[in-house]
Amino acid sequence: MSSTETLCLKIPLGQQAHAIARKFALEQTTPQKGKQIYLNTLAVYAVYSYLKWLHIDTALDKGDSWHPLKRALFDVADLVIPNIGKLECRPVKPGESAIYLPPEVMKNRIGYVAVQFSERLNEVQLLGFVRTTTISEQISLASLKPLNLLFDCIPNTVAHPALRASQTQVNLSQWFENLFENSWMSLEEIFGNINEKKFALRNVSSLGKDSVARAKIIDLGLQLGNQSLVLLVALALFSQQKVEILVQIHPLSEKLYLPYNLRINLFSDTGKIIQEVVSRSNDNFIQLKRFRGDFGESFHIQVSHGNFTIKETFVI
Repeated sequence: MSSTETLCLKIPLGQQAHAIARKFALEQTTPQKGKQIYLNTLAVYAVYSYLKWLHIDTALDKGDSWHPLKRALFDVADLVIPNIGKLECRPVKPGESAIYLPPEVMKNRIGYVAVQFSERLNEVQLLGFVRTTTISEQISLASLKPLNLLFDCIPNTVAHPALRASQTQVNLSQWFENLFENSWMSLEEIFGNINEKKFALRNVSSLGKDSVARAKIIDLGLQLGNQSLVLLVALALFSQQKVEILVQIHPLSEKLYLPYNLRINLFSDTGKIIQEVVSRSNDNFIQLKRFRGDFGESFHIQVSHGNFTIKETFVI
């Protein structure tokens, strides 16, 4: 089995990504150039989303691919990582076996990520990474290196971002003011087509029209049966002093079901177990019973499967 088969990672593409790509494409003078920019923009946005999930800062609007004149003149798909350099995100169309590097992207790049598109453009696969020192004009997909080698080019990154997340508190009261930590994204950003999650998200919407919901990929480096997990938290005001909270676990978009015997626990701030839910063989999501807490109160959510455990700390 080749590295491209074992190491690819699927990233959903939602409405926001397509809206930006469509805007950039419509600025062009020919359909061919518009299609090129559409795919380049989606490729950059997918890698941006991936690094955002891993808590790695990027400057999406600082690259040549986000500059109106430069993207019109050149075939560029670069993403700026501040104080590090530019990462080139090259699109791979269905059926292609290599990525082609135009002359304008052969210099001033820390490396190259191959981004493979599906026919429907609703998701992409990050196939692998190549460092600048090994590039040629054409790179076979079979020769791609694992994505985690990218982090050798980015000093001070954490190999397992879940460990960093567990050491910080998520301030839920700020969510009512539309202030969110970078790793907590809208449901559309995480899931792409949220219509596929109608049943589960109906429980979220039942909190009321003023509810707030965010989701995060709890550790993209973790693969449970080649599967990443999504932690979803929704909340709404219950009274002037209390907040009502709903917590769910979902598979990422490429999987229909959660791994069997996945556990989610709710702990009080003193470490007492308040709730536990365990997944069955055909669960496409699991959730804790709704619970309420006072402003200023903290709690922990723990997700575990086999020897893997991650804990997130929240303060209301």
